[in-house]
Amino acid sequence: MTVPEHVAVIMDGNGRWANARGLPRAAGHRAGARAARAIVESARETGIRVLTVFAFSSENWQRPRAEVRLLLDLFRRTIQRELGSLHDNNVRLSFIGERDHFSAGLQRAMETAETRTRDNDGLDLVVAVDFGGRWDVVRAAREMARDCAAGRLDPDGITEAVFGRYRSLAHVREPDLFIRTGGERRISNFLLWDLAYSELYFTDRLWPDFDREALEEAIDWYARRERRFGRLPEAAAPGR
Repeated sequence: MTVPEHVAVIMDGNGRWANARGLPRAAGHRAGARAARAIVESARETGIRVLTVFAFSSENWQRPRAEVRLLLDLFRRTIQRELGSLHDNNVRLSFIGERDHFSAGLQRAMETAETRTRDNDGLDLVVAVDFGGRWDVVRAAREMARDCAAGRLDPDGITEAVFGRYRSLAHVREPDLFIRTGGERRISNFLLWDLAYSELYFTDRLWPDFDREALEEAIDWYARRERRFGRLPEAAAPGR
């Protein structure tokens, strides 16, 4: 079976999972954190090389203040709790997004995790926090503009490949497979540039119910896809 090298995931449905069980939304978010841990383990064992998960979007700040505090505290505690296990399993952890809005404690936890795992060469786990696809494009354009003004970059030499080097995910290949749980059929300002040629897989399963079996179903679906990248079938290559 063809296993995608890079899988990107929107983990949607924690609140609805809790509501369906008569539980507070906090219980859904905690269940979602447990599901994330299981999927990281499954991805590593399945042979996926890069896993990017959308943990907190730039739009999530608009949620009720109490829920935002809960999400960020859960995020910090999850990093601290799982760091040792991730490191022992050769997982490299990195974060993309705007960090300045987070507390000093959360920023330190993220920096500590990145420093401790940066030399690991197993699964590359990328966590998108306070991230938005449009933000990433604008940030990249701003950095290119600075380099042009400083004479380090020729505006006439800007190509898609050059722009790609300024992306938050420039250190990994573009996602082969995008998964969204929870039943919605949109990418919700996630990796707008990066998902241009990804296979898009949507499932009605709520995130806390997304387990190894569900991941394998998504991979099996991906393996049956014919990735053409705009070319004729006989010219398409198995990967990018």
